[in-house]
Amino acid sequence: MPSRVALYYHTLKHLRPVQLRGRLRFRLARPKPDLAPAPGLAVPTGAWVTPAARTASMTGPEAFVFLGQAGSLDADGWDNPARDKLWRYNLHYCDDLNAEGAAARRDWHAGLIARWIAENPPGPVSGAGSGWEPYPTSLRIVNWIKAALGGMALPDAAHHSLAVQARWLTQRLEWHLLGNHLFANAKALMFAGLYFDGPEARGWRAVARRILETEIDEQILPDGGHFELSPMYHALAFEDMLDLANLMRARGTPEEDALRATVETRLAAMARWLVAMSHPDGGIGFFNDAALGIAPETDALLSYAGRLGGARPAREPGSLSLPQSGYHRLVSGRAVLLADTAAVGPDYLPGHAHADTLSFELSLAGQRVIVNGGTSEYGTGPARQQQRGTAAHATVTVAGQDSSEVWAGFRVARRARVHDVARDGTRLAARHDGYQRLTPGTDHHRLWQLDPDGLTVTDRIDPAQCGVARYPLHPGIAAEITATGSATLTLPDGTRLTARAEAGGPLTRTSAPWHPRFGESRPAPCLVLPLIAGRAVLRLDWA
Repeated sequence: MPSRVALYYHTLKHLRPVQLRGRLRFRLARPKPDLAPAPGLAVPTGAWVTPAARTASMTGPEAFVFLGQAGSLDADGWDNPARDKLWRYNLHYCDDLNAEGAAARRDWHAGLIARWIAENPPGPVSGAGSGWEPYPTSLRIVNWIKAALGGMALPDAAHHSLAVQARWLTQRLEWHLLGNHLFANAKALMFAGLYFDGPEARGWRAVARRILETEIDEQILPDGGHFELSPMYHALAFEDMLDLANLMRARGTPEEDALRATVETRLAAMARWLVAMSHPDGGIGFFNDAALGIAPETDALLSYAGRLGGARPAREPGSLSLPQSGYHRLVSGRAVLLADTAAVGPDYLPGHAHADTLSFELSLAGQRVIVNGGTSEYGTGPARQQQRGTAAHATVTVAGQDSSEVWAGFRVARRARVHDVARDGTRLAARHDGYQRLTPGTDHHRLWQLDPDGLTVTDRIDPAQCGVARYPLHPGIAAEITATGSATLTLPDGTRLTARAEAGGPLTRTSAPWHPRFGESRPAPCLVLPLIAGRAVLRLDWA
């Protein structure tokens, strides 16, 4: 186990100077809330389009379900330390204002906003707990304004609170984090700047434009993917971009014309990327931090894009590579394989990375078969560490170690680099050097060969040493080891597959939890294939 000093060194050396300066400024600054009256409201310049809706989270006027956990304001208040940080964040987001069936809950929403204002007064630095941290402040500003643009009447107290929140946010921009947090800050200021009118609102828009014009080029890759390389965060970024396009059509001024054009030119590629990284069941693949139920579903986002005039990409694309992201989609007959030859993420921002290099997921006839473990929680505990670790993914561990040094919940020290990526139709090969920190010169080579009748996965550790290939299975798959040492996999519809070791072995069955949503863990089988003399070959047949 590397020393704490080594972990910090290999983590911090990648940070950008703006992050270091931003962290110092964020810790030392002591801004005061500005309680001046709110600016007047801007006049609409176009029509607001109904955005993508999420699953409702309010189950009563003061009752909620977040991350699979029920709670209430009466029992928990706004910042119960017994609740996970992400649960408390969700409480302050006010997502339900724009969720499915929101119109029927407007009385609840009005009460929620009134109570939030009354019980979360702005404070000297951190405000009244989690609710005044920059990220939940950003999402709440957007949600209140989206609800207003959709027809909800906000009272004067809410308009005043929105102005106070926007002013506060300008003093707490997350330059120390960058990435999706800074993007969310800028998006919120653009929403506030176009919802309100006057010099102050123009100032908010100017700050937002400067950030967005830089961050869109940085964060949206040429192949359409979001640079943190998580399908879940890509879906959230796609929603952000759709919301910005929607807003600038409904409220934009000539000052936003160039930004609007930049946003709209990225939407088609982002839609194609999302479809490419979704399974035939419509859900995203689980690479890096990813789970269902956080971002709107793929079809909901594509429908939103369609309402804004975007062309819908092919729902079942063929084999393709996403070169800047490093992901691949292989399609043959009834089978769809999603493969990861990507970096862990931006070097200066790997907080949502898993040690999942050269992992993959496989669907057959619409059913997920081989899966990565998913994500059920954030934080710094052992469950978070296990879910980020290599053994939770469909790839190879060497000496029981992770391919990248994931640690402390959101940090990565030494990380795997991928080399020699080559795809020819449904044949894909790559190697990574993540285990060179264990033994100099060590590489993991993987070859996928997908055909209409099955899949062959060949793994090699060079120079030869001990390793284990794991193939976590979807909970709906029954797996039995036969007397001959192969495995029979039975899908929910009765379809049977045969898995056998053509090199390495013996093939065994164990269990590995699958985490399809935050707060959810489901027991599932896992096939385990040891490498012998540094080599293993798994053949999966469904002919």
